[in-house]
Amino acid sequence: MKYSFPAFENGFIRAAAASPALRVADCAYNAAHIIGVMREYAEKNVQLLCLPEFALTGYTCSDLFLQETLLRGAEDGLAAILKASEGLNLVVLVGLPVRHNGKLYNCAAVLCNGELLGLVPKMHLPNYGEFYEKRHFIPGIREPECIELAGQETLIGTNLLFACKQMPAFVLAAEVCEDLWAPVPPSCAHALAGATVVANLSASDETVGKAAYRRELVCGQSARLLCAYLYADAGHGESTTDMTFAGHNLIAENGSLLADTAPFAGEDAVTELDLGRMVQERQRNTTFMPETDGYTTVEFELPPVEFALTRPVSCTPFVPQDAATRAERCELILRIQAEGLAKRMEHTHAKCGVLGISGGL
Repeated sequence: MKYSFPAFENGFIRAAAASPALRVADCAYNAAHIIGVMREYAEKNVQLLCLPEFALTGYTCSDLFLQETLLRGAEDGLAAILKASEGLNLVVLVGLPVRHNGKLYNCAAVLCNGELLGLVPKMHLPNYGEFYEKRHFIPGIREPECIELAGQETLIGTNLLFACKQMPAFVLAAEVCEDLWAPVPPSCAHALAGATVVANLSASDETVGKAAYRRELVCGQSARLLCAYLYADAGHGESTTDMTFAGHNLIAENGSLLADTAPFAGEDAVTELDLGRMVQERQRNTTFMPETDGYTTVEFELPPVEFALTRPVSCTPFVPQDAATRAERCELILRIQAEGLAKRMEHTHAKCGVLGISGGL
């Protein structure tokens, strides 16, 4: 059933992970398409939009990342996106290269309503197999520092959280691609610091079997961290010299895959996130211990909206809808009860069992 209701009051936001059209190293073209996607989703009441790693330049720029023209083009593209975002009820994450203190960082720019809220640099740089990121970039700094970019002063650092003033349950953090594959992803610390939503800007090339592994990673991380996890993947338009990108976009919540686009389908993942549930789950879980030291929180304004839920909501949430799964669940329940009864009879040295049937109950 679909119906409109005050989403913020009930702890829901609508989110999307998208892969806009892209031309490698054509920042003006890429910025124009990003602006188009922003406006499209703002009209659909999407409040959080995650775009891929290096969405402004393309991931496969190689040594062009060292060129002044590309870096200036990326900054100009970001300035255009910031200008276009004014008046849009939307938080957007855009990937681009950022120069700071004479070094290059692979960053996620977080922006809302014309304001550059912060820059989150990639912490784990892959330099194996087909990846050569350490040729151009250095790992992200943890403690946020001041930086001026695209005509605005903002912060750059991995230990940044972005909190919605109107909805305390909406606390956003970002990590970039390989960060999720690392033994200890940055999102672990982000979640303990208070993030209920983690957005991953990715450029994960496609190989046989990788899509299934990607789903497991995203779902597993959302379950472990009791959070919502958005994964926006690079798609068509990247150079195919060394790699091919499938635009495999995913959104998971507490271990459940809510939206999953087929690789190479050219589709975006869109759904609603139940952040009130995440907050409640964390309160219930006594091993989820907050740790906020070293983090800086940036607040943003996001007026409430109403929308109809598109995600399925079962009227029997504890009963599987699939017949085979339901049968397996019933069999397990019987085995659990039988094991408990067998242990009790063994413990009491009962020689027989008595079955009492009464309609009075």
